[in-house]
Amino acid sequence: MTKVTKDVVLQRAETLGVKFIKLQFSDVFGTTKNVALPVSQLEKALDGEIMFDGSSIEGFVRIEESDMYLKPDFDTFSLIPWQSENGPVARLICDVYGSNNKPFPGCPRVNLKRIIKEAEAMGFTMNVGPEAEFFLFERDQEGRPTTNTRDHGGYFDLSPIDMGDEVRRSMVVALEGMGFDIEASHHECGEGQHEIDFKYANALATADNIVTFKFVVRKIAMEYGLHATFMPKPVFGKPGSGLHINQSLFKKGKNGKEVNAFYDENGKYKLSQTALSYIAGLLAHARGFCAITNPLVNSYKRLVPGYEAPVYIAWSEKNRSPLVRIPARRGVGTRAELRNPDPACNPYLALAVTLKAGLDGVKRKLDPGAPENVNIYHMTREERLQRGIRSLPTNLSEALDELEADDLIKSALGEHIYDRFMEAKRIEWDDYRTKVHQWELDNYLATY
Repeated sequence: MTKVTKDVVLQRAETLGVKFIKLQFSDVFGTTKNVALPVSQLEKALDGEIMFDGSSIEGFVRIEESDMYLKPDFDTFSLIPWQSENGPVARLICDVYGSNNKPFPGCPRVNLKRIIKEAEAMGFTMNVGPEAEFFLFERDQEGRPTTNTRDHGGYFDLSPIDMGDEVRRSMVVALEGMGFDIEASHHECGEGQHEIDFKYANALATADNIVTFKFVVRKIAMEYGLHATFMPKPVFGKPGSGLHINQSLFKKGKNGKEVNAFYDENGKYKLSQTALSYIAGLLAHARGFCAITNPLVNSYKRLVPGYEAPVYIAWSEKNRSPLVRIPARRGVGTRAELRNPDPACNPYLALAVTLKAGLDGVKRKLDPGAPENVNIYHMTREERLQRGIRSLPTNLSEALDELEADDLIKSALGEHIYDRFMEAKRIEWDDYRTKVHQWELDNYLATY
């Protein structure tokens, strides 16, 4: 595919009548930030000359080393598809550079590129197809989000039971306006819960797409007076929201074309040794990367038995209770579906750590063992122990301990991101741990 050049971006901006440019980037925790410019500054921006104060971004740098630069990826130029009173607005996604004009190791996008290069050195390209779930809730009279919904639809329900149908269509139209190839949209299991699926792409493009997806979904929901949340478990007793990550490795075939390295017509389960070892790498490091793929206190209220969210570290061809599922399709569509991540994660970091884990399995030729094609939730604890099936961490603190003990996953983050992430998340856990919650008052106040 031909790379977009500076001249192409300038020409597109002129043709579209763009008046403003948003230079977007991500902080360590996956929050999208931006610097907005009039289009007169576009050429300067494309030359990577736009500076910002990095000390104002959580997890970046100290105040004495705050000057940082935004280097746009020309391929990410896109018109933002909703009307602005002041004229069309476009966006560019950027890498963050330091004042020394070198890539900033604390930039999650820069970090993902580093792990992608490791895969390329092994002859692989990672393709990713995400499945992102979210809830649509009403806002109160002051515009604050609630957990109330008049939508009582269930899995794949139709309108009028599915009251989010029209909102989803508007989201799909907006996403397609930004270049997304939408494959499906539907109501999910929970009341007010939805899913929109878009086509797989390489790891970097997919991470960019997930960030854009969340931005668009929130914006369109707001236009309908609703709040879209990617919080993993907003309502007790209801399903939580996941971000299933379908992963595959591609390599150059004998004829020079890209082929799926996970597929082997003659292999066991029609999977290649590369696929099996990659799966084994995911299983081996699942407890270590869980704090990255499931980064909130709330994340672990989704990862409980009784729903479709995985709890147990195993793989399967058929059922959805294990951590990794291999969908039935074979050939170019052969893939491993990692089911524990949730949409609150930073996609750049989540793809970096899972790719690193899978590659470690390939390097070491790990064996994932036999697939667990029965419902693990129906097994007793003793049966799981006999089969060697471990569990994911049960809370954020345990997950952080596992991350601290996994040197490979720490290396996938790099020292800067690891240190900043751990520091912030330990504080988050302590803040939660020391608070008195309503459950405690309801159960203890009148009794003791």
